[in-house]
Order: sequence, then C-alpha cells, then structure tokens
Amino acid sequence: MAPRFHVTLATLALLCAPAGASAQPQNAQGNQGAPDTGARPRMTALRLAGGDTVTLDGRLDEPFWSRAVPAGDFVQIDPENGRPATEKTEVRFAFNADTFYLGITCYDAEPSRVIAYQRRRDEGLASDDKIQIMIDTFLDARTGYFFELNPQGAMSDALQSPTDTNRAWDGVWNARVRRSEIGWTLEIAFPFRTLNFNPTSDTWGINFQRTVQRKNEVSIWSGWRRNEGIWRLTNAGTVSGIREVSQGSGLDLKPYGIYTSQASPGRGQTAMRSDASAGLDVFYNPTPQLRTVLTVNTDFAQTEVDQRQVNLTRYSLFFPERRDFFLDGVNFLDFSSDEGRRAAWNGLPDSDDQVIPFFSRRVGLSEDATPQRIDFGTKVTGQVGAQDVGLLHVRTGDAAGFASEDFTVARVKRRLFTQSYIGGLYTRRDPGAAGSEARHTTGLDMSLATPRFRGSQNIELRAWFLHATRPDAAKGNSAFGAVLDYPNDRWYARFQTTEVQEHFDPAVGFLRRQNYRRYAPTLQFAPRPRGNPYIRQFRFGANIDVMTDRENDLLNRQIDATLFNLTLHSQDQVAVNATRRRERLDAPFRISRSITLPAGAVYDSSRVRVFARTAERRTLALNGRYETGEFYSGTRTQRQVNLTVRARPGYIVYLSGEWNAVELPEGHFSTRLYRLVGETQFSPFVTLVNDVQYDTQSSVLGWQARFRWILTPGNDVYVVYTHNWLDEPLLDRFATLDRRVASKVLYTYRF
Repeated sequence: MAPRFHVTLATLALLCAPAGASAQPQNAQGNQGAPDTGARPRMTALRLAGGDTVTLDGRLDEPFWSRAVPAGDFVQIDPENGRPATEKTEVRFAFNADTFYLGITCYDAEPSRVIAYQRRRDEGLASDDKIQIMIDTFLDARTGYFFELNPQGAMSDALQSPTDTNRAWDGVWNARVRRSEIGWTLEIAFPFRTLNFNPTSDTWGINFQRTVQRKNEVSIWSGWRRNEGIWRLTNAGTVSGIREVSQGSGLDLKPYGIYTSQASPGRGQTAMRSDASAGLDVFYNPTPQLRTVLTVNTDFAQTEVDQRQVNLTRYSLFFPERRDFFLDGVNFLDFSSDEGRRAAWNGLPDSDDQVIPFFSRRVGLSEDATPQRIDFGTKVTGQVGAQDVGLLHVRTGDAAGFASEDFTVARVKRRLFTQSYIGGLYTRRDPGAAGSEARHTTGLDMSLATPRFRGSQNIELRAWFLHATRPDAAKGNSAFGAVLDYPNDRWYARFQTTEVQEHFDPAVGFLRRQNYRRYAPTLQFAPRPRGNPYIRQFRFGANIDVMTDRENDLLNRQIDATLFNLTLHSQDQVAVNATRRRERLDAPFRISRSITLPAGAVYDSSRVRVFARTAERRTLALNGRYETGEFYSGTRTQRQVNLTVRARPGYIVYLSGEWNAVELPEGHFSTRLYRLVGETQFSPFVTLVNDVQYDTQSSVLGWQARFRWILTPGNDVYVVYTHNWLDEPLLDRFATLDRRVASKVLYTYRF
C-alpha cells in the first residue's frame, strides 16, 4: 500500500473517532446545532399515572397531555435555512408500561389550505403536508425507526440504517388524526414490543420534521443544517425518562390462510385449479437487540407486481425485492459493493457496474420471476455487543422444473467510532442434487465515515473484496473496489474504482458483467442564490465513467455533464444533460429480434437529455424526459411522461408512458411501455389498487387488482387478482396467458 494511502486512511480514522463537543451559539429559536457542534435538544417522557387512560382519537384532550412538556421551536431547513418555522409545532411524549404515545399539534394559520391527498398505508407522502418521526432506540446514531403521517391519517414506516431506508418494514402501531380550526393534531400509539431497544437505558435519540406544502417549507426539531436533516441520526435530539417498561415475552405468532384459484390457457392449462393452504411466521426476540424469524410454508400471494422496464442494453435489468420476509431486516445483510444503488440515490447515471453478492430474488424466484415453493426460512438480525449480525437460511421445495435448494447467508459488521465499521460476508447455494457442487461467496468490507469533516461535512471511504467459487474455474473468481464519497449539499464529489475478474459469479448475487475495471470520478456544484424569491438551487456537474477489460483495453467511456439543473422554491424543476460515449462491443449484441450488432465494433455517440417536473403537491403533477442523439450505428429518440392526477383525497391515478424510436443502418424498431395505476383509498385501513401494464418487448398486457383491509394493525385481509394477456396482432386479439385470484388472511398474536 502506498504511503499516501496510509496517510489517507489514518486521517479518516481520526476524523471518524469521537470528539468532544465544542460550544456553539444557539440559533434563533433556542435549539442548538447538531451533536458534533453543540448539545442536542432534549425532551422528557411523561409516565402516565394509574388513573390515566388514552382514547386514540387525535383530540389530545386527556388531562395528562397538559402535564407533558412539549418539544417545539422547530427551525427551517427550507426555504430559509436556520430561521424559525413559520407554523408552530409541538410534540409531547407519554408512556405506560406497555405503550408509548406521541401527541403532536401542527398549528396552521390557514387550516383550510392544508394539503393532504394520500390515505393508503405505506404510501409515499411526497405530495402532502406531513410530520416525520425518527427514533434511535439504541442511541447509537446508526439505526432508527422512521414514521410519517399526514392530515388524512395516512401512516408510513421504515427502518433506517447508515446505507439504506427499508420502507418495506411494517410495524404494529396505530394513530388517529383530527383536523380543526387550529390546524391538525395527531395521537400515536407505539407498543414497546414493536421496537427493539436497550431496557437498561432510559434515553433514546429522537427527531421530528414537518412539511408545509403550500409554503414549500420543511422544518425540524434538531439538525437544521442542510447537510444534516432527519435522516442523519447523529443530529437527533434525545428523549429521557423511559423506565420500567415491558417488551413482553418478545414472541409474535402470525398464522395465515391462503386460497388460490388459477389457470394458464396460454401454457396449456385451461381448467381452473384451486388450492387452500396455511402457513406460519414466528417472530422472537431472544434479547432486546436481536430478532429471529421463522417462516413455514411461505407464500407471498399479496406481493405487488414488478414495475416493467424497457431493456435496450446488453445486460440484465435490476428489479427490487418486494417480498416481506426477505425485506425484513435486509439492512443487516447489505454489503458495500452495491454502488449502483448508491449512485442512483445520488442522481448519478445508470451504470453497468452493479456487484451485489446477496440478491434475495435469487431465492424462491426463477429468472422470469415465477415463484418457487419455499418450505421454510429462518433469519436472525440485530446487534450482539458491538456487532451487527445477519443470518439467513432458506430451503426451496421441489416443483415442476425446479429442484430443491438450500441458501445460506451470514453477515457481521463490527461497529467502529460513530458511523464506521469493518465486516464480513458468506453466502452458500447448495443445489442438493447428486453431482452438483455447492457454491460459496466470501467477502470483506469496511467503511470509514464521519459527519464532522471540516465542521459539519459528510465524508466516507468504503472498500470491499469478494471471492466466489465455481466448479469450472479455479482462478479469476474475485472482485474488489473502493469509493471515496463526499455527499454534501453544495458540493458533491465521488471517486469509485472496481475490478471484476473474468470468472467471478456470485451464485446468490446480482452481476451485470464480468472481466472489467472501472474508474468513475464525479463532481457536482449546487449553489443556492441568496434572497431570490423564485430560485431555490442550481446544480452543475460532470460524471466520467471509464471501463476497460483486465488487459486495459477500452470497453466504454462516458462523460455525462449536467449543463443546467434548476429547482424553484415551488419545487418545480428543469434540467439539461449532455452525454458523450464510446463503446466497444466485446461480444455480439442482439438489440432486437432482427438486429444483431457485431463483436469488436466501436461506436461513438453524443446525446442530449431534457428533464422537467412539476411539484408533487399539485392536483396534476407531471414529469417528463426527452432524450435524443446517436445510438450505436444510428440514432435513438426516447420520450417518457408520468402524470399523477389527485382528483380528491383518497382517489389517485398514475399514468406513465415510454417510447423509444431506434434507427440503425441494420434496421429500425421501436418500443412502447404504458402503465396505468388507479388507487381508491377508502381510509388508511382499506384500499383498492388497480395496476395495468403493457409493453411491446414482451407483448403482454397485465392487470393486477389488489385489495387490502387492515382489520387492526398486524391483522390483514388481502384479495389479489392477476390477469395476463398476450397481444396477437395477426389475429387482432389479446389471448389469455394466465389468470389467478388469491385471498390471504393474516392474524398476529403477541405474547
């Protein structure tokens, strides 16, 4: 290792190490800055007396609420960073032995102008006024529970980790909201057994953030600087006094019954086949910091369909996991090499470089997303001392065309300093068939991160190494990489390097290509004009992406420049990008049914992309993209349009379309993709979603109708109907491929 790199690692380690807080002046409302520059704001939990009772109705008229001391003095993040919030917010915390309660008052001088469309559970609230809550129960500034609610009573939750926000987590909690002449008030009940926490500590990290859409205003209780915010757990305040509470026995049983009826005329099975089955999920916390899950006869009948994508590249598309069992605690199994996802979070161009050693869709799903039977699965996630641990084992069952397999994943991370770690990963895939060998992947990774660089700037260095066994190759089975990331509001900088050897193939992972080296620097500058009544932020920058084979012969080189990116205070946005690319095909590329581009050909192309979107809060919200320019030996024009219609609260329609026109000397073709989603949200507990999709690459029209009724939190009824038709233009008809109706009833018993 070069001496300079030794110095870099040592410097980052010193920056990441805990440091004493220095005194800082208070801001305009008396809150102090983030914990790295001053004391956290504090609130005290009120323990309910024996005679105190709670009626969850959103009114906050129980006598004990007047005894609870509120947290307030919110400070703006946007538009006027550091100034007092224009609308007052008060949060009170009370608890008894089994449950803690938040009573929140969102004052509003014009309550009739509060914006709230969504009612659906776990739906994003980007269009609405909302209150967001982050709770760091271990006070470690690494992991937290996230909750958000709007004035319609819509509830959403997530698990927060240093690398991901897992919105698939579905905690058992309840809330009611009431709108009145003073604004809107919330009453929220969280059973202690829903959260993992250290019972020997009476203090948690906690933070609150409020959005007032008509003013485009975001304010927060703690961490108002733009590099901070609610997602940075190091900036949370604290709540103390949480003593003598019960997490119960830590045991939850979730039995469920399923009835399905299906037919596949397009595949030769015309008669409807019906089946009834049952399954069980067992959740147990052996310690307050550790969670175990056992699932038997697993079924994912209620899972939403994938959103279709058009593929005009040489590589596989990435589809996210949607099954609850695999999403629960997924942050304890992630690995530093997944830079493609991280880049997407930061708005960087899509890349062929996506190395994921554990990709849960490899378990129980075929390549075309056909479900395989899962006999049982076990999972352990959580903390053991200074370690974050994750362990997964799943066995899939024998079925037509699929042999039984065993999948094992083990992950451990040793926490260092405030936000750093070193870790290891192991995966195993055992086909179980005679003559078949189990395949293994091992990995090491590290992260040195701090939010204190140059005062309050974020910086992180990540590095990783992976090795995968293959029965047909003894060498060239490794991959490794490193990233230096500087993700901040005004300046964003990043340098990434990756090498994937020619035989590296993680059996339980996702990999787009092999045999390459990649170097990718990025620099972005995002100034905010002071005092401008219309413009919130500009963004300019460039991303260079160079990929060679392992003999250093160029495979592709792309320069993507952000010529202009403007965000208004109204949250409307427009951007113009230009791309210059050189690509050498190392293998023949069949780009359409009738066109194949030859191996060895080198193509230069220039493209221009224009993007515009209106604010999500509007009744009609529109975003569109137009891209045109050279494409291999010819040209390609792409158009994308997404329209959201919010006619009234609870009734929302999404329409989207994508059109590609490709003209090449070898031939021409076009693709089309359409999607229509209609949501009828009767209440936060009863919803019906219709999702219709069609694309010309598969020529399949698909429809899913998904009804969900939340009887009480944790107890659900689902009815899901799915129908797929094949477009047969010569016969001028759509012929049924398959259809399926599934109903599922799930109940939670808590002990």
